[in-house]
Amino acid sequence: MTSSEPSGDRAAAPPYDAVVLAGGAARRLGGADKPGVQVGGRALLDRVLTACADARTTVVVADARPTARPVLWAREDPPGGGPVAALGAGLHRTTAEELVVLSADLPFLGAATVRRLLTALDASDADGVLLTDADGRDQPLVAAYRAQALRRGLAALSAEHGGLTGLPLRRLTGALDLTRVPDPVASFDCDTWDDIAAARARIREHGHVLDEWISAAKDELGIDLDVDMRLLLDLARDAAHGVARPAAPLTTFLVGYAAGRAGGGPEAVAEAARRAAVLAQRWAEEAAAKADAAPDATPGQRPDAG
Repeated sequence: MTSSEPSGDRAAAPPYDAVVLAGGAARRLGGADKPGVQVGGRALLDRVLTACADARTTVVVADARPTARPVLWAREDPPGGGPVAALGAGLHRTTAEELVVLSADLPFLGAATVRRLLTALDASDADGVLLTDADGRDQPLVAAYRAQALRRGLAALSAEHGGLTGLPLRRLTGALDLTRVPDPVASFDCDTWDDIAAARARIREHGHVLDEWISAAKDELGIDLDVDMRLLLDLARDAAHGVARPAAPLTTFLVGYAAGRAGGGPEAVAEAARRAAVLAQRWAEEAAAKADAAPDATPGQRPDAG
């Protein structure tokens, strides 16, 4: 067993598949529909699906439901057979050599962490790479694995026990060579209502709320576009200060509309924002020139004088 702190990206890495386990009983939540519980206006399951959006195939092991993006559905037989049986059902529908395995209750999991896990797997000879939580405990449902190692492990367990139903996940992971990556934030899962409350509070903190809101709004509106938010915020500030406060939201709306007409994309947004910012600067300069005007100007000299 090893521990490492991976870095780098996966620009030329092989494709991966994702399996998301979302069919648990949520007993500590009183049997609530945990994958559908909202944190920051988004269902927990949708937040996880966003984090692995670049997977070649994503399989959710649970009863089918509406989701923010298309997925494949699978179910262990019988339903409620536990995480090992659920993983086996999901794995059956995948083909990639690398597999990301996630639970559906990870409010702070992001795409960067998924890439981090896969990068660490690519750089090692291990069977898998998993996160550890704030207490140093393994989180095998926030992990990247070599699919062949999982298939071998599941086959061995099934042969030994006559099936996978009811087996604890540690019976599978305990036989694997795993690399561990500490991450108390991305590994945070929501098992209780107190956990849900803590997650909802954290995303409203100053350092997180804007990114969380933008992500939620893009999901709600069906937008898959990464733009420079600082550029738009600077534009809104310039419009508010140089023109009038209501000009800020109206200007950013018009920038989005103009970018859409220009074909969309980050470049179109940046160009529309640049032009609007120049216009706002011209307004600000005119306002400054007016403030410096000679004090002996009379009403009759105004262009709107009757």
